[in-house]
Amino acid sequence: MKLLGMEKVRDGKYLKNYELTYLNKAGREKKYEIVSRGEISGPEALGQRVSGVSIVAYHDDKLLLLREFRMGVNRFIYNLCAGMINEGESIEECIQRELYEETGLSVKRIRTILPPSYAAVAFSDVKTQIAFVDAEGSFEDHTSENEQIAAGFYTKEEVRELMETEEFSSRAQIAAYYFMIS
Repeated sequence: MKLLGMEKVRDGKYLKNYELTYLNKAGREKKYEIVSRGEISGPEALGQRVSGVSIVAYHDDKLLLLREFRMGVNRFIYNLCAGMINEGESIEECIQRELYEETGLSVKRIRTILPPSYAAVAFSDVKTQIAFVDAEGSFEDHTSENEQIAAGFYTKEEVRELMETEEFSSRAQIAAYYFMIS
């Protein structure tokens, strides 16, 4: 596999679309479309920028899950608190801001922040980090008019029931499963 070229084909407000031209293992040219959260200056910059964070938060042996409407699937799903890193913002500042904006909670302690990983390698170069935190405070709605989020803490038994009846994002499903069996 060899990348022959890259061209931006759409410049959206939040996503940029690129068409990559590859030479496949059979020696034939193949076009492949990806999206990115930001400008990609060239092939060497693909997958280099960390753009966001997902937060696995706990409080008193309970897991924080968000039940949120996601326009991309036109339904409510269970998800983790997550968001984009603002320019000049540290990962720790982003964690605190996103947790507060989506839930009203504050970070009591950051347990660990995993190294950056790819969020959707089949169609994007987006890299994010996953943070594990202890949260405190009271739930408050600070979301925009374009978000519909209900945050809650769930016991292992409640998570087990949700896993059998509700739909999840893959990252929330993995976090919920390991919380449930630990």
